[in-house]
Amino acid sequence: MWRGRALALVGIVLVAINLRTAVAAISPIVSQVRADVPIDSVALGVLGSIPPVVFALSALVTPALARRVGLERLMLIAIGAMVAGHLLRATSPDFAVLLSGTIVTIAGAGIANVLLPPLVKRYFPDRVGLLTSVYALLLAVSAAVPAVIATPVADSAGWRFSLGMWSVLAILAAIPWSGVLVARRRKHVTVIPGHESPELAQPDAELVGRIWHSRTAWAIAITFAASTFSVYALFAWLPELLVQTAGVTPTQAGALLALNSIVGAPTAIVMPLLAIRIRRVAVLIWVGVACFVVAYLGLLLFPATGTVVWVLFAGGGPLIFPVCLTLINLRTRTQRGSVALSGFAQTIGYILGALGPLLIGVLHSVTGSWLVPLVLLIAVSLVAAFTAPILSRRVFVEDELEQRHHRRLETSS
Repeated sequence: MWRGRALALVGIVLVAINLRTAVAAISPIVSQVRADVPIDSVALGVLGSIPPVVFALSALVTPALARRVGLERLMLIAIGAMVAGHLLRATSPDFAVLLSGTIVTIAGAGIANVLLPPLVKRYFPDRVGLLTSVYALLLAVSAAVPAVIATPVADSAGWRFSLGMWSVLAILAAIPWSGVLVARRRKHVTVIPGHESPELAQPDAELVGRIWHSRTAWAIAITFAASTFSVYALFAWLPELLVQTAGVTPTQAGALLALNSIVGAPTAIVMPLLAIRIRRVAVLIWVGVACFVVAYLGLLLFPATGTVVWVLFAGGGPLIFPVCLTLINLRTRTQRGSVALSGFAQTIGYILGALGPLLIGVLHSVTGSWLVPLVLLIAVSLVAAFTAPILSRRVFVEDELEQRHHRRLETSS
């Protein structure tokens, strides 16, 4: 039954399309931006590190903000931040303003990222699977489209227009959510009975403190971090790497970045289903690691030969991400445990992942080549190969923590 929920559906779709535009829009046109705003390799690495750091912080503060403001109102605030951030970046006179605009727009996207699941639960509890698949697909589209069109638009209308035009897409997302708020006041929006006031579940403080002692929690967090490290390093540096080593044009590099992003669409849909059904989930993670390693070896040894193949393999590596998200539910018994594990794994994963763009930028700047950065990416990817076997154990985090508690009691007695 969709009647009465059309505005919410349109709002969810439009927000999902906006969630990665700010992340993917700048790296394809960095050469044009540098003509007006001085950006060295370290500064570009800092820009690339902003998304995972801000996403991690957003995951921590959004539940509390949503309780105070409400889901729909906070979504409008998040969209407003995205609009403001896009415009601030487009009018940047220097790097400080460009950095500030990036933080603001990514913060808006990060808050919206956290809000979408409970909004789906509120308006479409009978279509959660369908809406989640659509959401995963649109995330890939949100990363791919800016990478394709950023350079052509910058060439014809300037880099400021190329960065600022995404504010229009964000404004469009605000329209249906404004309508939803009005309709809710008039009770014209259909909400499934029993879901009128869903809360963003919060784990108790004791569980949050104890989860650091779970071997499974750390394995998921480190595996997630290894994938995130590569994903955001590629977002920040893949176009420049391809221009310098493969001899492609900036426009072609942007198209290849889009190709890298769009590969994640089918894996985001298929991997959760496989993770539920396959007995040794480590195999899925090893496949992701192998994709990353093959891609980086190809870019290191034969960058101009089979460039598209290496980009496709690099796009296959992030299949680790949806596997980790699925394991958060598969390796916990309770909703509180799931939320605690999700917060722990994503916070650790995004914070460590933020080092990717920064370290790659520093190493490239210091060495003047891509050899050491690519070797580092291979090494980090291989870390997930060693944590994967732990995740094949069908152990619940709550059970691990309870067993540890009993051992401590036996030792103390």
